[in-house]
Amino acid sequence: MNTGILRLHALEYHQTKTYGVAALFVAGNIVFPQLCHLARLGGPTWLPIYFFTLVAAYKYGWRVGLLTAVASPLVNSALFGMPAVAVLPAVLLKSALLAGAAGVAAARFRRATLPVLLGVILAYQVAGTLGEWWLTGSFYAATQDFRIGLPGMLVQLLGGWWFINRLIRSL
Repeated sequence: MNTGILRLHALEYHQTKTYGVAALFVAGNIVFPQLCHLARLGGPTWLPIYFFTLVAAYKYGWRVGLLTAVASPLVNSALFGMPAVAVLPAVLLKSALLAGAAGVAAARFRRATLPVLLGVILAYQVAGTLGEWWLTGSFYAATQDFRIGLPGMLVQLLGGWWFINRLIRSL
């Protein structure tokens, strides 16, 4: 087991590394959703578009997270039609909220624990649900992530923790 210190970064927009790292996480947010969409309701159930945004923002700061949060849904929508243009504003809102919440939590707590990551996930989901309700006028549509996306939130929690603490710990 790796007992080294978890290295968190706060990359700036003027650094070339910011865009390279963001591009890698955007690529992850392209491949992972395509795999999930092989299953019926794979996107709404597994919420794959948010996974690498969480990891990017937590490990490399809110700027990398925000680049990942904005580029991932736009590229996926343009290339594959998912998310559909009609839901793109809500997905972009939730993605940006996730990047902000993860970046703030990482800066504040300086470690990725399950309780902290759970707080990040609940914060972006609750705020995003309220925002989506305001955008769409449909409480039913806005609560979809809580109705069928709980497995995806669990993947974000456990997979995000593992990815940050074990897989890319020292990068």
